[in-house]
Amino acid sequence: MTFHVRNVIEAEGLTKKFGPLTAVSDFSLAIQAEEIFGLLGPNGAGKTTAINMLTTILKPTSGTARIAGYDIKRDAKKVRECVGIVFQDPTLDTVLTGWENLELHARLYGLRRADYGKRIEELLSLVDLEARAHDLVRTYSGGMRRRLELVRGLLHHPSVLFLDEPTLGLDPQTRARTWEYIRLMVKKEGTTVLLTTHYLDEAQQMCDRIAIMDEGKIIALGTPGRLIDSLGGCVLYIEAPALPEEKLRLLPFIKECRPAKGGWEIVIAETYQNLPRLLETIGPISHLDIRRPTLNDVFLKLTGRHIREESGEDKGSWMESALRFQQRGRR
Repeated sequence: MTFHVRNVIEAEGLTKKFGPLTAVSDFSLAIQAEEIFGLLGPNGAGKTTAINMLTTILKPTSGTARIAGYDIKRDAKKVRECVGIVFQDPTLDTVLTGWENLELHARLYGLRRADYGKRIEELLSLVDLEARAHDLVRTYSGGMRRRLELVRGLLHHPSVLFLDEPTLGLDPQTRARTWEYIRLMVKKEGTTVLLTTHYLDEAQQMCDRIAIMDEGKIIALGTPGRLIDSLGGCVLYIEAPALPEEKLRLLPFIKECRPAKGGWEIVIAETYQNLPRLLETIGPISHLDIRRPTLNDVFLKLTGRHIREESGEDKGSWMESALRFQQRGRR
């Protein structure tokens, strides 16, 4: 594989098997500098396994990848030095201050005292925590702790920051502020971000590009806008005494037809032109809503499942990964 200078992450054919089970198959993508890239998928899709390979926690069965030009197999130590990871589960020491948490992390990465003091000050200022730097972390709110974890991941100037559910469990206002900080860090630090999230509305608004995984494979890749446009129409929600599903599926302008919340969701092309014929085919209806499609509609069409806020595949595995990553450290 030839590494392109603008691509901070390049993966080609990454595959991971656990005995007869193929967790990830032919994982291939390229992510450019300063992109915010979302990796989405339902339970068991293989997201964590893919990220664990990219961060050298797991060795791939086959395929290869480069992070900032370093091969994940030949240059594993260099890869670990140029990535930062923020895990879903809390990993801060609450009996230390914010500053002490960052200082501990700096020492683990072998940063010199003369260098990391100023760096800590800069990062705390970036996320508006300088006034609380010397307070115990146990006195921080959930949003403040998340911001501290974000800057801790940036402390050693990583080329890539991996974020697992960066806003999970936060209230809407704090979620919005967290995203503001992520955008600011990308702009000021020039960092590339690869994240997972179950908030599809956030992914739609905040990610530059998105890959959707299912059953270990990437099944869609593109900007949120292009993925949504691929549905080719508006979404109707219809409640009717009887819905002639088989007849609807034969109509050439019907892109999707599925049961939803006591009614039906129908994706229709050229809505206002074809709506009269659709209603004529259905007959009497008791309720009708029309809306623009969302990333959730794309996700549901491609995977046949709704994304969930807690993944059976991922629960606990990121914490285990954190421990393994820290144990490997700078070896």
